[in-house]
Amino acid sequence: MRKLLVILILGLTSLLSEAAARWETVDAPDRMFTEMRSDPEAQAEMAVRDNYIYIAAPRPVTVKVFTILGQLISQTTLPAGIHRLPMSAKGIYIIKIGSSTRRVTI
Repeated sequence: MRKLLVILILGLTSLLSEAAARWETVDAPDRMFTEMRSDPEAQAEMAVRDNYIYIAAPRPVTVKVFTILGQLISQTTLPAGIHRLPMSAKGIYIIKIGSSTRRVTI
């Protein structure tokens, strides 16, 4: 019975953490982006503004967001377009877009 309860709690925790970090498709002005030059394959641009992480990519790209301690917050493949991820907590995050990695402060 205890094992079932632990499994249920862990399952709910993972579902809630995924629900908290969802990418949204948005329209944003191009001037807010800074180019990620270290990965010519991804050709994605990223910006941080008002507790959101914005990603603009001309084609699908894999994005991972980690806390400074290495905990994975979000991992997804975004379609072409402009997307944003709301960040509920201020801090330092590691963003991996394709093979490029960048540190951002919110």
